Amino acid sequence: MELFSEAVEYLKAYGISPVTEDEMMDSDLLHDVFPEESDWGSHGSMQTEPCLPSTPTNDNPDDLLQKRMVVLKRVLLSEEIYLMELETLLTPMKALKASAGTSQPVLSTEQVQTVFYQVPELRDLHRQFYTSLQTKLHPDNVMGQGSQQSLGRDEGPVMHYQGEHHLSVGDVFLKFVNQLGVYRGFIDNYENAVKIVQKCMLSDQRFRILAESMMSSKSSDNVKTKYTFEALLYKPLDRVMKTTLVLHDLWKHTPPEHPDSITLQEALRLSSSFMSGVNERSQCKQPVMLCRGERRQLMRDGFVVDVCESGHNLRHLFLYTDMLLCAKLTNAGRQAQYRFCWYLPLVGLKLHWTAEHLPSSEYQMKISKTRVKMYQLKQALLQHMKGSKGSVSRAVDRLRRKLEECEIWLLTNTPSFTLDLHSTSGKSHTVRLLSLYDLNEWKDAIEKQCGNCIETVPPDLLSVTSSCIKLRMTQQPPLHCVQSNESAQICGSLYVMVQSACGLQHPSSAYVCVEVDGFECYDRRKQTSLSAFCVTPQWDEELVFIVDGAKQLFLVFVCQYENDTQNDIVGRTVLNLDPDNMFKKWKKVTCSLGHVDVTLSLKYVPHPLEPPSTTPILQEPVFCVPIGQVAMQESVLVPHIVRSCVEEVERRGLKEEGIYRISGASTEIQALKYAFNTNYREAVSKLRSVDVNAVSGTLKLYFRELPLPLIPCEHFSELSDALDIADPFVRADSLLSLLQSLPDVNRNTLLFLLHHLRRVAERKEENKMSLSNLATVFGPSLLRPPVSRVDISQEVEVQVQVIFLYLQFQNLPEALLTKHLDIDDLES
Repeated sequence: MELFSEAVEYLKAYGISPVTEDEMMDSDLLHDVFPEESDWGSHGSMQTEPCLPSTPTNDNPDDLLQKRMVVLKRVLLSEEIYLMELETLLTPMKALKASAGTSQPVLSTEQVQTVFYQVPELRDLHRQFYTSLQTKLHPDNVMGQGSQQSLGRDEGPVMHYQGEHHLSVGDVFLKFVNQLGVYRGFIDNYENAVKIVQKCMLSDQRFRILAESMMSSKSSDNVKTKYTFEALLYKPLDRVMKTTLVLHDLWKHTPPEHPDSITLQEALRLSSSFMSGVNERSQCKQPVMLCRGERRQLMRDGFVVDVCESGHNLRHLFLYTDMLLCAKLTNAGRQAQYRFCWYLPLVGLKLHWTAEHLPSSEYQMKISKTRVKMYQLKQALLQHMKGSKGSVSRAVDRLRRKLEECEIWLLTNTPSFTLDLHSTSGKSHTVRLLSLYDLNEWKDAIEKQCGNCIETVPPDLLSVTSSCIKLRMTQQPPLHCVQSNESAQICGSLYVMVQSACGLQHPSSAYVCVEVDGFECYDRRKQTSLSAFCVTPQWDEELVFIVDGAKQLFLVFVCQYENDTQNDIVGRTVLNLDPDNMFKKWKKVTCSLGHVDVTLSLKYVPHPLEPPSTTPILQEPVFCVPIGQVAMQESVLVPHIVRSCVEEVERRGLKEEGIYRISGASTEIQALKYAFNTNYREAVSKLRSVDVNAVSGTLKLYFRELPLPLIPCEHFSELSDALDIADPFVRADSLLSLLQSLPDVNRNTLLFLLHHLRRVAERKEENKMSLSNLATVFGPSLLRPPVSRVDISQEVEVQVQVIFLYLQFQNLPEALLTKHLDIDDLES
């Protein structure tokens, strides 16, 4: 039951005793709401990492043995690389010792002894361990006999052994762990060695050149990897920290009846005991000094979702002045501790963010059901709180814990934004954040610190990780259900009309991401469509949120410049939501997001909350749907598909010869049609990359496939009669009067299209599309006769002439894109 994997550990860390899985399954309420809960962990990459078990897992023995061999392959491969690194570190030792006896020594004899203290012993220990392990797994190859050839870089060693069920390596690991004491001397001496290296790099150019260009071969093709002396000196620290984790992974995948099970358990106990002693002593060490003379400081921390091979796992991310540290909060006994996961130096760190794609419909269903369960837990909690008369009953505490577990699951598994971190060392990590606002804050903080970080030293991760408990500023995951302040929250419907923006320095396509806080029962993030390329984007889009306990509204402005596929976050801001000052009428607000000012209107309607739908909200189709229904779904007067296609044609199709006459590729038009019906945001992205004739063809197809024409059939006879009026002024008045009588959506969409076609005709010398040509193309699609009429030649003439006359009107009214709002101005 993977829901409890991360949640249980975090709840235990704060002294909360979570309900057991049996308790959860025995709850009639939860069983009725979420009967499939036991299947959560079987969803591939979305599965959260299970906490460390107290006993090996109960997988099939054959599966366990297969996983065990994968672990052993990785151990052997990493041991080979580590030995190469130790050999590289020891390469200059003889030369430095020899120079110590000369008149111009690079290092003194005492300094050489300090710098290389216990390193030869570590190499001998690991060489013996590597040889013994390779002999067990691969008897045909031993150290020094083609070890490079026996190790495939992608597949690990080629294993030749008999009796897989009885392959015993426990004695090799137990012997190795019993000699870990060699590391104690190295760890105690590490800081002194680093100080000598740093000092000599500043005072002796010969040593600096040596220390900055240590080379090691790390692959079978003999490709050299460049290290610094300090980086190599840190390798043993990094290696010994991983010993317990490797042993645990190996023991976890060893069947209980295997001969190695007891031996590996003892090796794990000895390793854990050794590391516990090292951690206690490391806390007494002095903070690591950076090369520029500043102490390492914690700049920011918070909970993120770490994306790795094992899945998506809740982690605590720490930003220091010179590095990023990712750690897992664990509960060792009664004391909360951090376990090291990974770190990246800030020097040369590159960042890239993207929005995550929507999960499968099956997984969306699980998210929806989790939200329903969370809603019912919250309602049950409120009922128990009312009856408890101030005392916290056992039932209240139990419901609260279940609510926290649900929110952690949603925090870990809900689609979110990803931040890719790429180090110059070649290492990369990906973290996910549920909020674009939070991601932007992290991105800005990291980039600012990267700009300030000139040089770094390998950190003493034993010391840094153990100090996280004392230094952390964020004490717990961002769970709304554990916040004690229940005042100043809003519950009901929050309407956000994003209207326009100004202040852009260059034309771009932009959108505004709007987020609210509160419980995860309902969608907390929505965003506008991409605007046309311009410096004054206009959306006039209404975003509706069902909010439960919201306090703040977050706005993020995102641009995409021409010929640049990377989105650029221009600015962000936050608005406090005060229920005493929220408005049942629209209130206009102007917000500053960086150098861009965004105008929007807000309205709040409090009401009792209904349970969230168990069915994921899917986008309604737009093709072959009455235009009034589409406009109602989008809360606009001109459907987004019409606006998007028109804006794209005007951006790059006004000079295109035969635009609206030459048809685009049928495959591209059908792809756009499918995208508009299923994922509007994807459709807008596709518009920018397909041939512009496919865009114009999609617009024509939309009008052609309307079940009811844009100009209703009942007006055909009246329009036909108006064409017979001899007096041009009377004829024009009659046609305009008929246009004004059309339904609001039809009238404004027609006006929007007519003004667009007039702008196309203004470039007729280039695109060869006159008003007459355009009327011929669009007339039959926009105006259709009643079924009873049979004179086809007369019908086509009426269709073309009506549109042609409308295109010629000098006093053609402007189109309204959205309904007028009853608003008051409020500058902020």
